[in-house]
Amino acid sequence: MTTLKSFQAEIEAISHEKHIQSIKEAREAHAAAELARHHGKLPLTKNQPVIEVKVEDEKDEVAEISLEELIIFDDNNIDDLQSRLASKLLKGHGEQLISLGAHPSPQHTYTLNPPSTDESKSIPTVGIPLSSTHLDKSIEKLRTVCQALKAELNELYRINQDQSSHGCWLVRLTPRGVEEIMEVRVAVVGNVDAGKSTTLGVLTRGGLDDGRGKARVALFRHPHEIETGRTSSVGGEILGFSPTGQPVIPTSHVTDNADGHNHALVAAKREKLGWEEICKRAAKVVSFIDLAGHERYFKTTLYGLSGCAPDYVMLMVGGNAGLIGMSKEHLGVALALNVPIAVCVTKIDMTPPKILEQTVNMLTKVLKSPGCRRIPVFVNTAQEAVDCARYLGQPLGSGGRLCPIFMVSNVTGHNLPMLRTFLNCLPSSQSDDKYVVDAPFEFQISDVFSVPFVGTVVSGVITSGTVHANDAVLLGPDSVGQFMPTAVKTIQRKRASVNSGEAGQSVSFALKRIRRTQVRKGMVLIGKTDNPPKAVKRFEGMVMVLHHASTIQPKYQAMMHCGAIRQTVRIVSLDHPSGLIRTGDRAKCVFEFISHTEFLKEGQLILLREAKTKVLGVVTKVLP
Repeated sequence: MTTLKSFQAEIEAISHEKHIQSIKEAREAHAAAELARHHGKLPLTKNQPVIEVKVEDEKDEVAEISLEELIIFDDNNIDDLQSRLASKLLKGHGEQLISLGAHPSPQHTYTLNPPSTDESKSIPTVGIPLSSTHLDKSIEKLRTVCQALKAELNELYRINQDQSSHGCWLVRLTPRGVEEIMEVRVAVVGNVDAGKSTTLGVLTRGGLDDGRGKARVALFRHPHEIETGRTSSVGGEILGFSPTGQPVIPTSHVTDNADGHNHALVAAKREKLGWEEICKRAAKVVSFIDLAGHERYFKTTLYGLSGCAPDYVMLMVGGNAGLIGMSKEHLGVALALNVPIAVCVTKIDMTPPKILEQTVNMLTKVLKSPGCRRIPVFVNTAQEAVDCARYLGQPLGSGGRLCPIFMVSNVTGHNLPMLRTFLNCLPSSQSDDKYVVDAPFEFQISDVFSVPFVGTVVSGVITSGTVHANDAVLLGPDSVGQFMPTAVKTIQRKRASVNSGEAGQSVSFALKRIRRTQVRKGMVLIGKTDNPPKAVKRFEGMVMVLHHASTIQPKYQAMMHCGAIRQTVRIVSLDHPSGLIRTGDRAKCVFEFISHTEFLKEGQLILLREAKTKVLGVVTKVLP
């Protein structure tokens, strides 16, 4: 029987291979279109080797000497250091973490079996040992370079030991506009009454909760949510960080107690900064996707996890309740979709010590189990917060991945500064090869609105390419599988008007000559190219049954989630020798959409669900 871990590795390899192939084809098509547009006479093949040579040279240069070595050694290489740091900042979208000194090795510090006190003294170090004086000198040199680049240098932590010192610094550029702000998307999940909305309210507003849900009121979108105190939709909230690394929050939290009819929502709204104001003052924005915890809204939560393309998942666990109910379901979905996970244990101020200990023990046991293979790290210092942010999602020496655990209280504010430091240091997926800028434009629609005096507005994530206002695009597929020509009238990012958007950013477009009824979630916007896009009715996928009560056979129907697509599919055929599959089995299946065609690409992850049934897979082939 195939294990989930080996199957995940296999579908990740398939997905990566298909993604690299599609990137190569898209880049070639994009380059050809650019040449045609500029009436270029040079054939594409002549330019290709020149670009490859440059990349190889750059790799060799990086292998020779690291950025840290440039900072520590040779005082005469200021220009080399400046150019290297500038290229790193460009690659990291205006942000770079720099460690100086000899740090304890993360592979040995963070393991499934944490080292004892005696063993921790003999942990090997990574980096060049520095004295306190030498470190001060290196920081001054780095500060000079940052001033020349007009970047801010922020100290995250510094530890001075007997003979050596080490620390971590964050270099961050001030963006010229909202288009250049770095964005990190974090989906917040957990069981009902775990404190998801309250924690987000406290993080984004800076004030503390009163223990009765005052902080969560402004996050709710509907009147029934305020009445019941339960989120039922995909909510959104942002937390900005300034170039100096400080959270952008309201400076005062004054409520008018004299007003006897002062509604909680009115008071909360008054303490809120507008998104435009946050974006003006921020260099980095953490977008929280507040999802529902109730079992009734699991369909909505699953759509938020797959359709909103979160970079990270934050699992909220109530200290008084433990890892119960939907928390396990949400954890399972996050593991299946291979999204890095961080955990927050809330309500520690009101939980009895014995109950809190039981919650922590259970959480640790579940995370260390063979199904999860996560290394739990209880974050209490700035160094642990920064390390967890840097290595989150990366496999360490023991084969597991880090999972930071924050023990927080929204009433007393315990450990909230550590959580903010962690969020401030999280890298964006825009820096990865997941989102390609020099490729044809592609955008997944995850929400549709009709705005008075504006028209039809669509929101979602740009998966590749760039777009500008008034660009001609194709919208589809519609009910008959056709793509309609339209144009992007205006673009907004974080409720602020911008002139352009690029791959990895979540934006909203106002579309020309399109009615609200013509658009649905799961449709795509695609730039006009020589090869017209094709809608898909049938496709082949490799799947593994995570859980099913009995057997799955041809003609079986289930709801499929694939990015922003959510539609019922039917299994036409499967290649298992027995002709049916059970829990733990894997097979290649041919699927067919029930109602209408969709835009699918090879290598996309798929998740099928029907009641308690869960099937994980990857699209291996698109059928005509």
